[in-house]
Amino acid sequence: MPARKLKQFLDANNVKYISIKHSPAFTAQEVAHTAHVRGKDLAKTVIVKIGNDMAMAVLPAKNLVDLDLLREVTGVENVELASEKEFKNLFPDCEIGAMPPFGNIYGMQVFVAEPLTRDKEIAFNAGTHSELIKMAFEDFESLVKPKIVRFSLA
Repeated sequence: MPARKLKQFLDANNVKYISIKHSPAFTAQEVAHTAHVRGKDLAKTVIVKIGNDMAMAVLPAKNLVDLDLLREVTGVENVELASEKEFKNLFPDCEIGAMPPFGNIYGMQVFVAEPLTRDKEIAFNAGTHSELIKMAFEDFESLVKPKIVRFSLA
């Protein structure tokens, strides 16, 4: 079960969360619609290459990653979107494209778009295309320790 590793991590850290099952959906906007979550309240995880390293860029579902802004905030010239082929083996317990924004579990840096910090809760894929996790942003930030920066466009 793809969400098991994440749930075990959250349970081990005594974090309260809600699991939301929904019909299979593959784009962030489809997930938001199917799970009855507003697009601005759903976080999507985009895998980027920063230099030679993979990282997670986490942003509202309705937004797009601005690679120029990400280059600026990281100070690295070579920043680009990673292809599924490049990152699929990094998440063996997840369905492709449904990775939760917990880079600390997978040994990678996490960048969070500043607009996500404005809400008390964050919702995101739980490793599958048919389940979300919703939890307090404060708990997410405490566990993941992401870099909160401006890198997305609405």
